[in-house]
Amino acid sequence: MVAASETIDVRDNILAVGQRIMAGKGFSGVGINEILADAGVPKGSFYHYFKSKDAFGEALLKRYFDAYLAEIDALMREPGRNMAQRLIAYFESWQQNQSFSDCQGKCLAVKLGAEVSDLSESMRLAMKQGTDQIMARLAYAIDAGIAEGSLRVAAPPAEVAANLYQLWLGASVMVKIVRGTGPFEAAMKASRALLHLEV
Repeated sequence: MVAASETIDVRDNILAVGQRIMAGKGFSGVGINEILADAGVPKGSFYHYFKSKDAFGEALLKRYFDAYLAEIDALMREPGRNMAQRLIAYFESWQQNQSFSDCQGKCLAVKLGAEVSDLSESMRLAMKQGTDQIMARLAYAIDAGIAEGSLRVAAPPAEVAANLYQLWLGASVMVKIVRGTGPFEAAMKASRALLHLEV
């Protein structure tokens, strides 16, 4: 009998490998067999852990967003910085992780957003839930920054957070198209303007 911890480890390994490969090739461009071969898991094992490729994709997105949100939470609690500095650090981290050449599994929302939203309703909802939570955290950070006096905005924090996230999501796509960091530089300048920080 397989121990529960071993089952969890195998499942997590399949998801981790899938995330890394799909961040480079997309969801449709990757077959289950490729993931299982890379993960060192027998072909017949996949359906023991996932009912379908869509269910796998949904689990993959949930795992990705859970880790991403934990990183945001840690960054927004980082000592020695005010909230404005933490927000800028978040966007600087975004630039580092969203490379146009190799994002190593760290840019799943950018890579899969449009693709899976058209393919699968369950994956679209997982993507929406994850991005909604990111924007909620940004809104909270903006609200806290206003309260402490480190930044100010001309619109409700939730609206500014949505604008910022959409701005950076679009910049990430453009970076891939132009194969250069210019869109990130423009996004940072626009972000500082939205937050009324010195450019």
